[in-house]
Amino acid sequence: MTFSTLTFNMQNGQPWDEAEPDNTRVDLEGTCDFLRSQDADVVFLQEVERGFEGGRQIEPPPHYNFLRANLRGYDSAFSYPVPNATEIPFGLGLAIFSKTKLRDFQKTDLPAADIEFEYGGHPRAPSQRLLIAASTVLLGRQVRLLNTHLQAFFMIGASSAEHPAQRDIVEAVLREQQGAAILAGDLNSAPGEGILEQFAAAGFRTVQNEEATWRRMPFVLDHLFYNSFLRVVGHAVIPTFCSDHHAVRTEFAFAS
Repeated sequence: MTFSTLTFNMQNGQPWDEAEPDNTRVDLEGTCDFLRSQDADVVFLQEVERGFEGGRQIEPPPHYNFLRANLRGYDSAFSYPVPNATEIPFGLGLAIFSKTKLRDFQKTDLPAADIEFEYGGHPRAPSQRLLIAASTVLLGRQVRLLNTHLQAFFMIGASSAEHPAQRDIVEAVLREQQGAAILAGDLNSAPGEGILEQFAAAGFRTVQNEEATWRRMPFVLDHLFYNSFLRVVGHAVIPTFCSDHHAVRTEFAFAS
């Protein structure tokens, strides 16, 4: 028996347009149609909400509430990261959707690097990022579900290898896991930054690192990691025009 998982950076519902890649249109119905078509048992989402200049965060979160209302049959959890007054207006916020009940929700703030960069003609500071987690029961056994979205240092002239605080905290959480666990998310890790090897040393392997998951650059940014309590039965990168990211789907079984 297997259960299915999907991780997807939904780019706040902004569909991909090759002719206008930085458009600000939003099509949450298209996002919901895509997620329903996958019918995964567990869905991990990144960049659920739209970011705004000045760090404004809308409460209650409108995109998450739309998804929750339209993805029937799922329990869910969501969190914004800590606000940043110099926020780049990209997507933010993490959600987990599960066909089985979620419990023991936890959020861990991931510190921002102490560096500066420029975007849109203004000086910026990186934002704090987030790791969220919840437990559920799949095929009669407990699984810890973790979801994160790390800083894209390669986009601001730096590297997570030089600023490892966020990934080190995630590694520490991975090492705490005593049973079956899955870490999903957009790691924003460029080739050579070493994060896959770091998490592998903590007992978590990525499902795939060959097929690019981002349309803007040929990088594998989106991952599903799993520990030795689970095994992969099948996986695929799912192309979609609902975002500038593709989704990653995996069928898991318990190892024994």
